[in-house]
Amino acid sequence: MELGRLEYLQALVTEFQVTDSPEAKEQVLANLANFAYDPKNYEYLRQLQVLDLFLDTLTEDNDTLVEFAIGGLCNLCLDKTNKDYILEANGVEPIINCLSSSNEETVMSAVTTLMYLTTPQSRQQTTALPVVECMLRFSLSASRRLSNLATIFLEDYCTPLQVEEARNLSKHTAVGIPLPKD
Repeated sequence: MELGRLEYLQALVTEFQVTDSPEAKEQVLANLANFAYDPKNYEYLRQLQVLDLFLDTLTEDNDTLVEFAIGGLCNLCLDKTNKDYILEANGVEPIINCLSSSNEETVMSAVTTLMYLTTPQSRQQTTALPVVECMLRFSLSASRRLSNLATIFLEDYCTPLQVEEARNLSKHTAVGIPLPKD
C-alpha cells in the first residue's frame, strides 16, 4: 500500500501541473492539502516537492488556490523538517502576504502557519512590526475566530514591547496623508 500512496500523490502533482482547468487545479490542490494533514505523507510530499508547489501557489491570482496552498503549508509545517524547509525557502514573506487576503480561511491559515513557523531564529521575521500591527487589527475583527487567533498570536508570540510599538505606530500614522509640518 505504501508504494501506492507515493504513486497516487505523484499522479495528483502531475495532474496539477498539466491541467489547464482552474476547477481541476483547485480540486487537486485541495486533495494535496488534505494529504498534508497526515504525517505518513510528509516524506512523500517532500520527495514530490509539494512544499514548493504550495509556496509557488501563494502568489497566484486564484483565491481558492491560495487558500488550499496556505492550508497545505499550515498542515505541513508542524513537522520540523518541513518547517526548516519553508523557512530556508524564504516562505515567510509570501505567507505574510496572505494576511491581506479577503478570504478569512486564507488569513486564518496564514496566522496559524506563522505561529507554527516561529522559532528563536525566525521570530524576528514572523513577528515583524507590520505583522504585529496586522494582528492588532485582526484582534478587533468582528469575526470571533480571527480575533481570538490574533489575540493568541499577540499574547504568545509577541513581546509586550512589540505590541506597544505596533500600537503606537498605528496611532501616529495616516496612510497616504503627509503629517503637518511644524
